[in-house]
Amino acid sequence: MSKAKTTFEQSILDAQELLQHFDAINVKPPPENAEVLKRAGLIMALTAWETYVEDRVSESMEIHLKLVTGSHLGNFMKRHLFNELKRFNNPDWAKTKHVFLEYTGVDVTEKWFWSNIDTETVKNTLNNLISKRGDAVHRSRQITGEANPHLVKREELKKAIEFLKKLVEATDKALED
Repeated sequence: MSKAKTTFEQSILDAQELLQHFDAINVKPPPENAEVLKRAGLIMALTAWETYVEDRVSESMEIHLKLVTGSHLGNFMKRHLFNELKRFNNPDWAKTKHVFLEYTGVDVTEKWFWSNIDTETVKNTLNNLISKRGDAVHRSRQITGEANPHLVKREELKKAIEFLKKLVEATDKALED
């Protein structure tokens, strides 16, 4: 198991705990501010994914550059990756494919399938979650100032967390093959 996957497993717990807090205070009627926990949970889950991608590509590069560590070439490659990762955000399927293919030579998206879910469904689901994360971050309130209470539904958050766990598993496996 990669160090990046271990870090992801710890980070995704934040999203799971936010969902548990939402469940704990979700009474009839729920408190007005309870919905923020689901939006925050989605943001934390996708932040865990983003961190995983950055850490995992860096981890793979360290292995690939072992022979040239300390050389001009090794330093150049590390600096190039570092600069790219500073600009790397919202890792949809295309950005994720690009960064792994560019720095590890592996198209991880080819291994993004499990159970009854095919690669195209995984890609579309990831892109939809990234889009929803953007809405949760930037559009959590409507123009009127009222909260958009159901931007992230409870079941959607639960499914998103499970989806991202499987996606990390598939990505790690693709890099180990």
